[in-house]
Amino acid sequence: MRVRKLAFAALAVAAALSLAACQDDEAGTAQGAPTGAAPTGAAPTASTSASPSGAPSSGTPASGAPSTAAPGKGSTPSTAAPAGSPGAGKTAKCRTADLTITAADRTIDGDGANTVVVELKNHSGKDCTLSGYAGVDLKTSAGTLSAKRSGEPVVAGVVKDGKSTYFGISYPANTSGGSGVRVTHLVVTPPDETQPVTLPWPGAGTLPATDGSGSPVKIGPMGSAGQGE
Repeated sequence: MRVRKLAFAALAVAAALSLAACQDDEAGTAQGAPTGAAPTGAAPTASTSASPSGAPSSGTPASGAPSTAAPGKGSTPSTAAPAGSPGAGKTAKCRTADLTITAADRTIDGDGANTVVVELKNHSGKDCTLSGYAGVDLKTSAGTLSAKRSGEPVVAGVVKDGKSTYFGISYPANTSGGSGVRVTHLVVTPPDETQPVTLPWPGAGTLPATDGSGSPVKIGPMGSAGQGE
């Protein structure tokens, strides 16, 4: 019995030593492995710059939201001109169809030349501009006689709706004692227009015969004559 007890005790000691050796081997293996390595198959860390599915990125505003991005360098924001400001529109030029054109004799006794005043009245329903010299031709028994410009300075002007502007036609009286040249009609073409208006001549019936040195009829620019002139 004593021999068997000693044998069992020896076996127990051997088993204990073998178990301790195995535990030391496992501990050494664990110490030799690299620290911080992600296990195989682990999911990667999500990037902070990625946007969730369906959400707008940080640089693009959501639909319907105002953009807060600053304009590019050197760009100018677009702004509409307020109504009634100079940039909102300009007054159009008077067209022939916008005007009622009439002529009347305004010769004053004692003047060195006879005068016909032409009135251009704006009936367009809106203001319009009229400046410069009109085209003026006289229809005579000797053919068409074109008037010459007086050389007076041109002043730009706006003709209000329902208002008028005037210019004068001066021509010499026929004091030659002869029959002269008979005048029948006056043809007026407003400045910058091509459509003329033909009127009965309201002035003296005749002009002195010309010597070919040029037209004796002269006209002033728009606004150069008044209603009573």
